[in-house]
Amino acid sequence: MIESGTSVAGVDARDWGLPSATALRIELPAPDLRGFFTNYHVLDSDAQVHAGAVSYPLPSWPMIRIALTRGPISVRLGPRCYDPLPAAALYGTTTRAMQTTTHGGVTVGIGITPLGWSRLFTISAAAVRDQVVSLSTLLPAPAVDALVEQLRAADLTTDFAAILDSFLRAHLLPPTPHEDVIRGLEALIADEQTEDIASASEHLGLTPAALRRLSIRFFGYPPKLLLVRARFMRSLLRMMLADGADYSNIAPTYFDKSHFLRDARRFLDTTPRRFLQRNNPYVRAIMRARRDVARAAARMAEHG
Repeated sequence: MIESGTSVAGVDARDWGLPSATALRIELPAPDLRGFFTNYHVLDSDAQVHAGAVSYPLPSWPMIRIALTRGPISVRLGPRCYDPLPAAALYGTTTRAMQTTTHGGVTVGIGITPLGWSRLFTISAAAVRDQVVSLSTLLPAPAVDALVEQLRAADLTTDFAAILDSFLRAHLLPPTPHEDVIRGLEALIADEQTEDIASASEHLGLTPAALRRLSIRFFGYPPKLLLVRARFMRSLLRMMLADGADYSNIAPTYFDKSHFLRDARRFLDTTPRRFLQRNNPYVRAIMRARRDVARAAARMAEHG
């Protein structure tokens, strides 16, 4: 089994709350790739202990997931069921929580930003939104197969980030003319002060119609839905990290609790309280790890 942790200083994997017989490593991409990819992680679990484990990943930006385990993995995403999942899979932008069933072993994850989408894939992000497809349908199949085999043979405790850096860097496309606007829209979606599309369009110097087209092309969905999703996810993550359904953690821009609950039905297909009551230790551990690594990296950047 791999060794839990990260190379980012000031982070202690014991704070992540990993289940027994489970290990997690999380790393940042190389500095030149960080605008395109959020983080890399490796999750390892004992198949004899965790066979048939069910998790509920949250709505997210696109990600690549590479399964190095021999056990099957299945994913239910809305009305679609992927069983078994391809060894190298691409998840499009999702607006619904998923249900994933695994049987132990190792999986590798790569988080992709909208800017990263513009530099890695030629198809519209809308073509695969709320879907899972084989990575080899979007990137050269021989290169994807070689990446899977290289990861299988590697020491994942020490080498996986460098392997992913090299693979991703080799497949980056030239910049599009829209990079500044994509970066600007990413920042506005992440900003809790952004409340409406009109102000976002004005800030970016685009008409609402032009911003909508760009958002669908590189983000997968119109900006209005992405802003609603971002507000809901910020609220839900605060609740999850506080380990309780405390509605005081919801964003102040919600009119009331019922407004928040309507969004929960849209993105979770259930209430926040029921979702939080589910046994979801892997997702919670990865959330804590991402939070801790992001905070530590920000501290390092602030202090040079």
